[in-house]
Amino acid sequence: MKQDQTPVLVVGGGLTGLSAVVFLAHHGVRATLVERHPDTSTHPKARAINPRTMELYRAVGMEDRVRAGRSPISGNTDLVHVESLAGKERVRMPNASPEDIGRISPTQWTLIDQNQLEPILRERAVEAGADVRFATRVDALEETEDGVLVSTTDLSTGESSQIRAQYVIAADGSRSPLREMLGIGAHGRGTITNLVSFFFEADLTEALRGRRIIAAYVNNPEVRGTIIPIDNDRRWVINVSFSPDQGERAEDFTEERCTALVRAAVGVPELPLKIESVDMPAWDISARVADTFATRRVFVAGDAAHVMPPTGAFGASTGIQDAYNLAWKLALVLSGTAGHGLLESYDAERRPVAEETVRQAMLRFAVREGKQYQEVAAELLDETTMTFGYCYRSGAFAAEEGAPDAIVEDPEHPAARPGARAPHLELDSPDGPVSVIDLYGDGFTLLVDEVAGRWTGAVEQEAARLGIALNVVRIGRGTRLWDADGSFRRRYGLLAGGAVLVRPDGFVAWRTTAGRTGPVDSAAITALHTILART
Repeated sequence: MKQDQTPVLVVGGGLTGLSAVVFLAHHGVRATLVERHPDTSTHPKARAINPRTMELYRAVGMEDRVRAGRSPISGNTDLVHVESLAGKERVRMPNASPEDIGRISPTQWTLIDQNQLEPILRERAVEAGADVRFATRVDALEETEDGVLVSTTDLSTGESSQIRAQYVIAADGSRSPLREMLGIGAHGRGTITNLVSFFFEADLTEALRGRRIIAAYVNNPEVRGTIIPIDNDRRWVINVSFSPDQGERAEDFTEERCTALVRAAVGVPELPLKIESVDMPAWDISARVADTFATRRVFVAGDAAHVMPPTGAFGASTGIQDAYNLAWKLALVLSGTAGHGLLESYDAERRPVAEETVRQAMLRFAVREGKQYQEVAAELLDETTMTFGYCYRSGAFAAEEGAPDAIVEDPEHPAARPGARAPHLELDSPDGPVSVIDLYGDGFTLLVDEVAGRWTGAVEQEAARLGIALNVVRIGRGTRLWDADGSFRRRYGLLAGGAVLVRPDGFVAWRTTAGRTGPVDSAAITALHTILART
């Protein structure tokens, strides 16, 4: 039997899996991807990529490419809960303005349909040298001390083969066969509702009343579902809940019934419309998190690791961020630069974030199901906090003594503590403003205050000896980057002569508030060894 070799095998060709291959390639790892479906998704599915995830695509040179494929609804802003589209609006979910986001990030939300983004990622993965195989099913997986042996079948030819990988990323969806093979359980509420989706054509101008909706969540005695624009003109999709435990079946959604449901959802009894099709497969909204995100050599990511209601547009972005967290760690371990302990930090960092994200999605879904907004408002975290403010409680960073244990912080007033996202800040340069976010993404970055002296030389020498890329950036008068008002020190919580070490994924790894006489070189070197799991 044919057997191929690869450093990393990614199973699953959705947004998480394809992004993982792209991110690995950015860090010099040419991976192999297998996906059982013959092609990328033909359904819009996920429709929004949040600004934090756009920072990741920006770091690998894909921001413009992703934005070029954005959806016709890219200018829409409204998420509304209604009794019907033409009827009473129950609540309009608050969202951040571009100005709000601009204070936190150099990028913005991008509304792009999953069936538009997946081909862009696939094309980039192939360009980067990845081996991408669609119509390929995984039949078995055997994890050994020195690798993972995966048995596959080419569904177009029936040919069986094996792939030996050093590591595997299981990004094979909410019903993940790999997670089942590994015996990894999941916890949470499970299936919340079953749905059917169907496309229809209609003029909804009058019912919209000038609103530019991303989605309208409908709840009335006749229908519970979501109306979503496709072309921002006459083409729409509606997702409708049904109850198998009450004897309802997806097959019962005839064209006549679908027509009646659309009219009930829009709130116009005689609405002229055309049903495009009624044969799309049923699906479900669920909420659960895997009990662990990793074995020794297999890592679950995306919907295989966490599945949540689509309210909030958290799901796709959370999975892509899983992949980004994994990619740089795998690259350093594969090169021999880091120890296996660095990979153990993946579960420690990402699983608590997934737990909170699922909880927040459930709170939003409760409003969709009819709960009053005021009933969940006290627990509901705002959009920007969930997008930018999540923190790692433990993992690959040098934690500060007495640091708060909170899973989130206010991104408008960031603490910049180890385990948190390194804050956005615009600096001046001879070529114009530069966001510090654009300094991150390749190796480690050491930002030092202008008066930090010569101690960084020892850190650079140790980084070179360890084999890691370290970019030392001095900020202040007489350098290529400066701030006129001391905002760098304030934003990063530093005193004069302080320094901050930022990981390749843009999270703070270590920080000192010591002045120029502090023993910061040895502290920084110790932090590097700790992060790389070499101590």
